[in-house]
Amino acid sequence: MKVVIGGQVDKKEVEALVKEFGGDVETVVKSDVEAAMAVKSGAADYYVGACATGGGGALAMARAILGGPQCETVSMPGRKPSEQKIQEAVNAGKKAFGFTADHKRDAVQMIMNALQAKSC
Repeated sequence: MKVVIGGQVDKKEVEALVKEFGGDVETVVKSDVEAAMAVKSGAADYYVGACATGGGGALAMARAILGGPQCETVSMPGRKPSEQKIQEAVNAGKKAFGFTADHKRDAVQMIMNALQAKSC
Protein backbone atom coordinates (compact mmCIF):
# COMPACT_ATOMS: atom_id res chain seq x y z
CA MET A 1 0.00 0.00 0.00
CA LYS A 2 1.29 3.46 -0.90
CA VAL A 3 0.09 6.50 1.05
CA VAL A 4 0.86 10.07 0.04
CA ILE A 5 0.88 12.81 2.64
CA GLY A 6 -0.49 16.20 1.69
CA GLY A 7 -2.23 18.82 3.79
CA GLN A 8 -0.96 22.10 5.11
CA VAL A 9 0.64 21.22 8.45
CA ASP A 10 2.73 18.57 10.19
CA LYS A 11 3.47 16.54 7.06
CA LYS A 12 6.57 14.84 8.46
CA GLU A 13 4.77 14.00 11.71
CA VAL A 14 1.82 12.58 9.78
CA GLU A 15 4.20 10.52 7.65
CA ALA A 16 5.86 9.12 10.79
CA LEU A 17 2.44 8.15 12.17
CA VAL A 18 1.44 6.45 8.91
CA LYS A 19 4.63 4.41 9.10
CA GLU A 20 4.12 3.67 12.81
CA PHE A 21 0.56 2.42 12.39
CA GLY A 22 0.74 1.19 8.80
CA GLY A 23 3.35 -1.49 9.11
CA ASP A 24 4.90 -2.21 5.72
CA VAL A 25 3.36 0.81 4.01
CA GLU A 26 5.20 2.98 1.51
CA THR A 27 4.90 6.73 2.14
CA VAL A 28 5.89 9.93 0.42
CA VAL A 29 5.32 13.57 1.33
CA LYS A 30 4.16 15.76 -1.55
CA SER A 31 2.46 19.05 -2.19
CA ASP A 32 -1.33 18.82 -2.08
CA VAL A 33 -1.63 18.92 -5.86
CA GLU A 34 1.08 16.30 -6.40
CA ALA A 35 -0.38 14.05 -3.70
CA ALA A 36 -3.90 14.18 -5.13
CA MET A 37 -2.57 13.62 -8.65
CA ALA A 38 -0.63 10.58 -7.43
CA VAL A 39 -3.87 9.01 -6.17
CA LYS A 40 -5.78 9.97 -9.32
CA SER A 41 -3.11 8.45 -11.58
CA GLY A 42 -2.84 5.27 -9.52
CA ALA A 43 0.75 6.00 -8.42
CA ALA A 44 -0.52 6.02 -4.81
CA ASP A 45 -3.43 4.28 -3.14
CA TYR A 46 -4.45 6.81 -0.49
CA TYR A 47 -4.00 10.44 0.55
CA VAL A 48 -3.90 11.75 4.12
CA GLY A 49 -3.45 15.33 5.25
CA ALA A 50 -3.81 17.63 8.23
CA CYS A 51 -4.77 21.26 8.64
CA ALA A 52 -6.39 23.51 11.22
CA THR A 53 -9.97 22.66 10.19
CA GLY A 54 -9.67 19.07 8.97
CA GLY A 55 -11.24 19.73 5.59
CA GLY A 56 -9.91 22.99 4.19
CA GLY A 57 -6.16 22.89 3.70
CA ALA A 58 -6.08 19.16 4.37
CA LEU A 59 -8.42 18.21 1.53
CA ALA A 60 -9.07 21.20 -0.76
CA MET A 61 -6.90 20.02 -3.65
CA ALA A 62 -7.90 16.39 -3.14
CA ARG A 63 -11.56 17.43 -3.44
CA ALA A 64 -10.80 19.44 -6.58
CA ILE A 65 -8.79 16.68 -8.25
CA LEU A 66 -10.41 13.48 -6.98
CA GLY A 67 -13.92 14.81 -6.37
CA GLY A 68 -15.81 15.17 -3.13
CA PRO A 69 -17.15 11.60 -3.07
CA GLN A 70 -13.55 10.29 -2.81
CA CYS A 71 -12.74 12.45 0.24
CA GLU A 72 -13.59 12.26 3.94
CA THR A 73 -13.03 14.79 6.70
CA VAL A 74 -12.43 12.53 9.69
CA SER A 75 -12.04 15.22 12.33
CA MET A 76 -12.73 18.91 12.81
CA PRO A 77 -12.24 21.35 15.68
CA GLY A 78 -14.48 20.04 18.44
CA ARG A 79 -15.21 16.74 16.61
CA LYS A 80 -12.78 13.92 17.26
CA PRO A 81 -12.31 11.13 14.72
CA SER A 82 -14.77 8.25 14.89
CA GLU A 83 -13.47 4.77 14.20
CA GLN A 84 -16.87 3.67 12.90
CA LYS A 85 -17.18 6.62 10.48
CA ILE A 86 -13.63 6.05 9.22
CA GLN A 87 -14.36 2.35 8.63
CA GLU A 88 -17.53 3.30 6.76
CA ALA A 89 -15.59 5.78 4.60
CA VAL A 90 -12.88 3.23 3.77
CA ASN A 91 -15.49 0.57 3.01
CA ALA A 92 -17.27 3.06 0.74
CA GLY A 93 -14.07 3.39 -1.30
CA LYS A 94 -12.91 6.83 -0.19
CA LYS A 95 -9.26 7.53 -1.00
CA ALA A 96 -8.44 10.86 0.70
CA PHE A 97 -8.69 11.61 4.40
CA GLY A 98 -8.31 14.94 6.18
CA PHE A 99 -8.12 15.74 9.87
CA THR A 100 -7.06 18.44 12.28
CA ALA A 101 -3.44 18.46 13.37
CA ASP A 102 -4.39 18.07 17.03
CA HIS A 103 -6.15 14.78 16.21
CA LYS A 104 -3.43 13.43 13.93
CA ARG A 105 -2.31 10.54 16.12
CA ASP A 106 -5.80 9.11 16.68
CA ALA A 107 -6.96 9.87 13.13
CA VAL A 108 -3.98 8.23 11.44
CA GLN A 109 -4.17 5.19 13.69
CA MET A 110 -7.88 4.72 12.90
CA ILE A 111 -7.37 5.32 9.18
CA MET A 112 -4.49 2.87 8.93
CA ASN A 113 -6.39 0.24 10.94
CA ALA A 114 -9.36 0.56 8.60
CA LEU A 115 -7.18 0.44 5.47
CA GLN A 116 -5.33 -2.61 6.69
CA ALA A 117 -8.58 -4.38 7.58
CA LYS A 118 -9.94 -3.67 4.10
CA SER A 119 -6.83 -5.00 2.36
CA CYS A 120 -6.96 -8.33 4.21
